[in-house]
Amino acid sequence: MSISKQRIKKLSALKDSEIDYSDVSELGATFWKSAKLIQPITKKAVSIRLDNDILEWFKEQGKGYQSLINSVLQTYVHAKKSKHTR
Repeated sequence: MSISKQRIKKLSALKDSEIDYSDVSELGATFWKSAKLIQPITKKAVSIRLDNDILEWFKEQGKGYQSLINSVLQTYVHAKKSKHTR
């Protein structure tokens, strides 16, 4: 989902008291007892050589193609790791 710069500007101008939270349920003590902090995985810029047809296919998938490549590689790594732990 994308949001226009104009809409972001309009939302940013809202005062906290003007925000409607009526459809958001409160987070009770139970939630906070079991909540866990998840640190984001940092990414590192690298140079990698890929076959042209592979790179073009990913680019054709649209915006976020580099994240898609990362996800495919991540899936491969997880599959290999789980195969070795059996």
